[in-house]
Amino acid sequence: MDALTPTQTPAADPAAPDAMAVAELDRLMERGARFFGSRWAILGGAMSWVSERNLVAALSEAGAFGVLACGAMEPPRLAEEIAATQALTKKPFGVNLITMHPRLDELVQVCLDAGISHIVFAGGIPPGPAIRKAKDGGVKVVCFAPALALAKKLVRSGADALVIEGSEAGGHIGPVSLNVLAQEILPHIRDVPVYVAGGIGRGEAILSYLEMGAAGAQLGTRFVCASESIAHPRFKQAFLRGAARDALPTVQLDENFPVIPVRALQNTGTKLFLQHQAEVIRRFRAGELTKEAAQLDIEHFWAGALRRAVMEGDVENGSVMAGQSVGMVSREEPAAAIVAELVAQAAAAISARGVSAGGGFAAAGAAR
Repeated sequence: MDALTPTQTPAADPAAPDAMAVAELDRLMERGARFFGSRWAILGGAMSWVSERNLVAALSEAGAFGVLACGAMEPPRLAEEIAATQALTKKPFGVNLITMHPRLDELVQVCLDAGISHIVFAGGIPPGPAIRKAKDGGVKVVCFAPALALAKKLVRSGADALVIEGSEAGGHIGPVSLNVLAQEILPHIRDVPVYVAGGIGRGEAILSYLEMGAAGAQLGTRFVCASESIAHPRFKQAFLRGAARDALPTVQLDENFPVIPVRALQNTGTKLFLQHQAEVIRRFRAGELTKEAAQLDIEHFWAGALRRAVMEGDVENGSVMAGQSVGMVSREEPAAAIVAELVAQAAAAISARGVSAGGGFAAAGAAR
């Protein structure tokens, strides 16, 4: 390429977001980003075996908010993983704790001792003592709200922020889509920031929910194929090949024995789970297992199947949990590139409206 003459100027980068559009995006994300202390109001969904030190630190370094998945870790193991993450980034990140963990109180204490700023309680309604312990220790508490009534209850119980996750998400899911949850909850919860999750894979979708009143968005599936993700290459390949219609929820065999559906890419492991579920229900009916023991048995099945897929690459017999946004995962790339692309897509959508012309963003905002 010829060198530029003194009279020439380089062309603007067509991929660079418009500055005024980014300013508007900043305005829309301000509350959500401020709550986490991150550059962008984008948090990583906590995915067992995937959301560990490397991916979490990479997301926080990229300006998002990484969330460490505790899963079934025991307290000493969690302390080790937090310390390892802190060695990789000085930026804030959170820890996701499963409310049914038998040592939940100890796990909260581990977070307090490590100076964690935010705890995300998942997998059920967190017990009051756990919320109080976290808040008394100066930690911000984030809870999942699957319905408006529960959202209000969680806020009264001390939740500092909420995540509403639609059935489009990967892993354990509820019955209602994010599209409906957002309409049900966002207009009525103003006291705390509310983040949306489930099926989000592009910046335009994030923008649409921000304009509905969301403080930000949580994404998990989109980050599985980040370069920093330690997921097995075969696990990542399953995502790169997968389409939205391949990520289906499991079937509940007995309405008298509720099992939370799990959305995953269909494979032999999905069929094995149905067989396992049937056997566990048989043992429950025969009095060999209590209901709690039976449900725990099923959770252990999923934990083991997920580990085999993520860590060992057994994508045929293991559990390849994925959200319906899996079809938008097209390549392996750094977490920073994924975050930048989401931001650029949202900013481009703002620019495309022509809001920066004429009265500019300030006038457009005043008109709203």
